Amino acid sequence: MKCPHCGYPDSKVVDSRDVDGSVRRRRECLSCQQRFTTYERIEQQDFFVVKKDGRREAFDRSKLLAGVRRACEKRPLPTGAIERLVNDVEAELRRMGRVEVPSAVIGELVMERLRRLDQIAYIRFASVYRAFTDLDALRREVETLSEGGVRPGPPVNQLPLFPEEPTQEERRRGRRRRV
Repeated sequence: MKCPHCGYPDSKVVDSRDVDGSVRRRRECLSCQQRFTTYERIEQQDFFVVKKDGRREAFDRSKLLAGVRRACEKRPLPTGAIERLVNDVEAELRRMGRVEVPSAVIGELVMERLRRLDQIAYIRFASVYRAFTDLDALRREVETLSEGGVRPGPPVNQLPLFPEEPTQEERRRGRRRRV
């Protein structure tokens, strides 16, 4: 580890601590005796997000964090709650061990956690994610939420048993329906 002060290529570790999934090390340069801090983090295996239109892009934690922050804007949430929610979703996605994850799975995981954290943030996120087409669709979602209900369907991280059949429109275009 090069010293950031003098550039000397060697240093000794004075202190080492685990901090949020990484290791924080206090180092001392063997040449100029200046101290500095380094962080070591395990490099995670990358995975791709399959968008609704079929595009694939690398998972970007900052995009997920920005979307959740937008939904939680001006809400009285405990400090660090948004960060924990995003960490939890990312950890769940990594536990799946899949190279490609449909964006629908990520959206459902976020909504499941937002529903428990803050109902207004949940409705904000759901209104963008589910792209409600009219007021009735939004009203139905609010009613389901107020009744304490959960939307019907299989768990979000469960793969379909059989691939879904394409609709007539998709057959005409020669495309399959995404899950």
